[in-house]
Amino acid sequence: MRRDKDFISKLVKTALPITLQNLMLAMVAVSDSLMLGNLEQNFMAAVTLATQIQFVQNMFMSSTVEASAILGAQYWGKRDRDSLNSIFCNTFKICGLFGLITFVGCVFFPRWLMLVFTNEEVLIEIGITYLKIAGWSYLLTGFSQCYLAIMKVTDHPDTTAKISSFAVVLNIILNAVFIFGLFGLPAMKVKGAALATLIARIVELVMAVGVSYKTNYIHIHFKEIFKNHKELFRDFLKCWLPLLGAFLLWGVGFTSYTAFMGHLGTDAAGANSICAIVRDVICCLCNGLASGAGIMVGHELGAGNLEKGKEYGDRMVLLAFLCGFASSVLMLAGTPFALKFIKLTPGATSLLYKMMIVMSVYMIGRAVNTILINGIFAAGGDTLFDMYSLAVVMWGIAVPSAFLGTFVFHWSPVIVYACTCLDEVGKIPWVLVHFKKHKWVKDLTR
Repeated sequence: MRRDKDFISKLVKTALPITLQNLMLAMVAVSDSLMLGNLEQNFMAAVTLATQIQFVQNMFMSSTVEASAILGAQYWGKRDRDSLNSIFCNTFKICGLFGLITFVGCVFFPRWLMLVFTNEEVLIEIGITYLKIAGWSYLLTGFSQCYLAIMKVTDHPDTTAKISSFAVVLNIILNAVFIFGLFGLPAMKVKGAALATLIARIVELVMAVGVSYKTNYIHIHFKEIFKNHKELFRDFLKCWLPLLGAFLLWGVGFTSYTAFMGHLGTDAAGANSICAIVRDVICCLCNGLASGAGIMVGHELGAGNLEKGKEYGDRMVLLAFLCGFASSVLMLAGTPFALKFIKLTPGATSLLYKMMIVMSVYMIGRAVNTILINGIFAAGGDTLFDMYSLAVVMWGIAVPSAFLGTFVFHWSPVIVYACTCLDEVGKIPWVLVHFKKHKWVKDLTR
């Protein structure tokens, strides 16, 4: 692998910008929590609950964009621009529909949406204020993600990183300006956080559309939007539906983990929140490698170079384990650093250190499974495996164990937390066996 400079060059060029993009997106959530939490606990709590609606929307949109990226990478490897445009036209329509539904709910029925997550009137009112403005940004998110996905699979991941990073930095700066009322502006608090998000999304979409018309870039031909491409749409559904099922299983499972820890006391909930923040930041590394691996392997498979695609997959397995061990070290090293910025009770601090030890083992499984399942397997259209593995390991083992430990056996928070980590660790042998079968080595193009 060290001798293959082409492989290393492709990996760095593809994965590094995506890793940076993921890291910048994670920092938006961190900045929102810190700024609003600095004003009042209810502001942070209400916005956290309100953004669960975006979390649900993202499960639908992310699965849609990822399915189109799987097919798009292979057709780009084949240099079939017409089919690539048709695939993204389908994606554009589906994301637009999801965005419209979320927009209508947030802007016209925000109270009903907040009632799903809380019955505290003070939190509901704050959440309504946020959603009526942020709902407009949810309408635009899907469209910008379609354009950025096209750029990723057509050898322009550095451009997506620059656009997303600029939008994120703008979002964070505007957060500070609008929330605290800097430069003579009134302090808008929660409204300011929503307005900052909306402006950042508008700028991101305008930049993405503008760049897409440059030479050597692909832009959506809107005359194709209303055409029906039956064969390509059927291929898209074969990738998308299993991905959507996997995203829903994963999303509901992770939400239940948060609920379990919330029932174990404020110390457990506080420690779990810090673990989640550190985990999401460090996971940007394996997420970036997974996306890079998927694009690289997909290009080779779509070009008909099945053996080279398989060879790239073999190399990524080694890198997945190296990434996992590196993530474990970063997780342990990041704990004292995180505590410098957040005040916890002595009980929560003690729990945090123990949870981080558990998380350091979990990160090995998370890195390996993310890179193999979401990167290599998905590159060849092998998306059903993810849904099956989540149904068996997460919903058959991890969720029931954590539920029983919380409500029946009353285990300590650390033991329950370890149960929530069983899904990633338990999947490793199964994932490696499936990898060796090479069912993912497929050319999906027509």
